[in-house]
Amino acid sequence: MPELRSTHLPDDLRLEPIGRAVTPWRRGNCPKSMRAARETGQGATLLVDARWRPGLTGIDRASHLIVLGWFAGVDRDVLVQQPKHLAIAQGCFALRTPARPNPIGVSIVRVTGLDLAEGRIGVDGLDWFDGTALVDLKPYYPSTDQHPDAIVRAPDTGQI
Repeated sequence: MPELRSTHLPDDLRLEPIGRAVTPWRRGNCPKSMRAARETGQGATLLVDARWRPGLTGIDRASHLIVLGWFAGVDRDVLVQQPKHLAIAQGCFALRTPARPNPIGVSIVRVTGLDLAEGRIGVDGLDWFDGTALVDLKPYYPSTDQHPDAIVRAPDTGQI
């Protein structure tokens, strides 16, 4: 299969932020994972811009959301990295690092509050810098999104 070039990509391939995240985190104090963010006990807020608020209709049915953000300012050319917690280097697509060709972050959050008129969604935590661009929201469906048999093996031992 030939490599896709920009001339073969859809004309509408673009991202438009729908809002931003409000968190207590800045460079230097941001938790490295959602687990660590939740353990701080500090929630976060997703602010949806007025233009996109009609898209929130019905979101109050979901207890959890899949949240996508744009991690601006990260290196987009580092394809192989050596994380401190692993013995051998890994490709960016084998890691949850923000440094990747398209720095899209994904988190699953529990909704703790909603003000649909103001476009405010309180969540249980978020390991994103304050002001991170919110790219998309999707309801989390336990019936289809949960995979209890999923595993990730350690790269150096093959163990889980």
